[in-house]
Amino acid sequence: MAGDMEGANEVPLRELNQQTSRVMARVAAGETVTITKDGVPIGDIVPRGGRSGRPSYPFRTDGMGPLDLPDLDGPALTDREIDEVLRGMGSAGGAADV
Repeated sequence: MAGDMEGANEVPLRELNQQTSRVMARVAAGETVTITKDGVPIGDIVPRGGRSGRPSYPFRTDGMGPLDLPDLDGPALTDREIDEVLRGMGSAGGAADV
């Protein structure tokens, strides 16, 4: 296979398209596979629950708590006034009206 000549864990995108089951068997066996396009790494396929050696940044689903916003000396607007301003922005002749 072409991927075996370059590096044990690199697989060209074309090979992934043609040999998906074989590549995924390697991943299922615990190997992290780097997909390349024109010799340039474009992504990794990592075993589920496995560690790739790279930091993971999962999405937060919990509340972040109260916001501490700086005072910019602007007018104090109510939530209703803010909603009206934001609604008006969509009807100012922009792309949303097309």
